[in-house]
Amino acid sequence: MANGSSNGTNGNSRRTWITTLVILLVIFLGIGAYVEFRPRRIRISVVKPILQNVSSSITTNGKVEPVNNFEAHAPLPVLVEKVLVKEGAQVKAGQLLVQLDDARARTDFEVARTRLKGAQERYADLLAGGNEQQRIFRKTDAQKTKTELDAAQRQLAALQRLQQRGAATVEEVTAASDRVARDQADLAQLQAPVRYSPEERTRAQGEVTDSRINAEFTEEVLRNCNVRAPFDGTVYFLPARQGAFVNVGELLLQEADLSKLRVRAFVDEPEIGRLALGQTVHITWDALPGHVWQGTVTSLPSTVINRGSRVVGEILCTVDNSEHLLLPSVNVNATIVAASKDNALTVPREAVREENGRSYVYVVQGNHLRRSEVHLGLSNLTRVEILSGISQDDVIGVQSFSPSPIADGVEFKIAENPS
Repeated sequence: MANGSSNGTNGNSRRTWITTLVILLVIFLGIGAYVEFRPRRIRISVVKPILQNVSSSITTNGKVEPVNNFEAHAPLPVLVEKVLVKEGAQVKAGQLLVQLDDARARTDFEVARTRLKGAQERYADLLAGGNEQQRIFRKTDAQKTKTELDAAQRQLAALQRLQQRGAATVEEVTAASDRVARDQADLAQLQAPVRYSPEERTRAQGEVTDSRINAEFTEEVLRNCNVRAPFDGTVYFLPARQGAFVNVGELLLQEADLSKLRVRAFVDEPEIGRLALGQTVHITWDALPGHVWQGTVTSLPSTVINRGSRVVGEILCTVDNSEHLLLPSVNVNATIVAASKDNALTVPREAVREENGRSYVYVVQGNHLRRSEVHLGLSNLTRVEILSGISQDDVIGVQSFSPSPIADGVEFKIAENPS
């Protein structure tokens, strides 16, 4: 009996323990099912679309260059005698800036001018039938031949009369007649204008042309030994030093009107189609942070070129530099406003999703999110214009702060201070 009671007690304990395990398992399964199938609720940030001015821009780099620029170079190897201005000086048109030693240039010019005069005289003599001495000799020879002709004609007439009386032979008359004919031919040749061959005329003309070109060149070299300002402006670069020797072609100075500058900007090939004349350009220079110059696109690319690893088209932009702060030859940043629109309905770029070539946002409806397809307009680095698909009164989900992402139909809670 005692053993029977003990076995019954043990059986009841085992059944109680199994029942407890089953109950606990059911509870755990119920909790898991609830967690798994209960409606998801994520923490998100939201925004409202706003109306604002939005612009689409092209950001690139460029180089500043003067619109009116003058460079003076040494016309020959020469000594710099005087430097009459300092770098940064404001100068007037015609003002003398640098003087070079012009002794050699002056000698070369005088020699060239003498050669030109000689060539011109020789060409004039050729057209006139020779020089003065040659013409005198020809005139003297013609007069002598004329005298001889007169004598020969008188002798012929006398012989012809004698022949009629039988006092002169036929041979004598023929010889006298031949002499008259020779003298007449010689006189005609001496009195006729001198004719030179086309080759002689071309050669003489070429000598005049070459001498004139040389004279003009040496005159320009002589003139360039005195460097004068061609217009009102600023001497912004002055490498010439008084007493220094410079080689031919060496840069002496640069002058420009610094109030009229332009930027040569380099636009990558895929962006060229967005360019247009008259677009606004914002210019910044790292040397003066915070300062922005306004410019305008005045020329478009006519071709593309390789610039380092880039394939670019070059554009020119006029820049207002009335403060004279921007300098020639510096590298700058250029932002070209390709398009702009006032009162555009915009949202942050991160609020827009892309899928299969279509754009959409998540709109708040009650305590759920609804996916809405939108059509986009202009965009910049932070904002994008929405042309259709939402209204200004809508609230848009932007970012999830929960493990689950934003999705269509999901329940949400607005995160006040997401971390």
